[in-house]
Amino acid sequence: MRGHGPLRRGGAALLLVVSLAGCSHSVDGVPTAGAAVDSVDSPEELEALVVASVPSGLPRLADDHLDPPAGAKRLEDIAGYSDNPAREREVLEDYGYRYGWERFWGEGSGPVTGVFVDQFESRAGAGAYAEDLARNDAERYRGMLRENAPHLPGGCRMLTVDDTEPDVGLSGPAAFVWCGHGVFSVSVTSVSDSVDAAEEEVRAVLADQLAQLPPG
Repeated sequence: MRGHGPLRRGGAALLLVVSLAGCSHSVDGVPTAGAAVDSVDSPEELEALVVASVPSGLPRLADDHLDPPAGAKRLEDIAGYSDNPAREREVLEDYGYRYGWERFWGEGSGPVTGVFVDQFESRAGAGAYAEDLARNDAERYRGMLRENAPHLPGGCRMLTVDDTEPDVGLSGPAAFVWCGHGVFSVSVTSVSDSVDAAEEEVRAVLADQLAQLPPG
């Protein structure tokens, strides 16, 4: 599967470190089957459902200024990030992965926010994927993972990382949240000046993003 925490570079030598919940969708786990609910039919339709701005007011980063580019993600894109694309493709197919969309906001070397919306064939696949991403990132970033954290929808998980160590690849205090919402997996990440600021950002962005999607 894909390595942890790749770097994304913006147009002005901006280095953005993002979690496995985003561009590095490397997951483990055993999804189960379930009935699909309301969904969209293409990555382009999914794009229209992704939030266009974030409460912090950070400017949006152009998709093609990042490496690899943000925007539309198909199964082959995500599998191709892995050291073992064939195995990663099998894992994603087991989850019922269809496609996703990534979007980032940031400026200079300061805070950065990322939103990742992925669609699956079933509720069960989306929920299992979100749960396994949370578990994997908790191991990677050595932070505190909370299930059913206050002021989040039931079943969502939040990870906070305060004192970052150099080898984990984060540039500052961070918060991550993962939720299953119907056939969608929604992840929000924030690296900010403090854990409190990062938590505030991910909670607000998550609420806005869930409101954009079909009912779960």
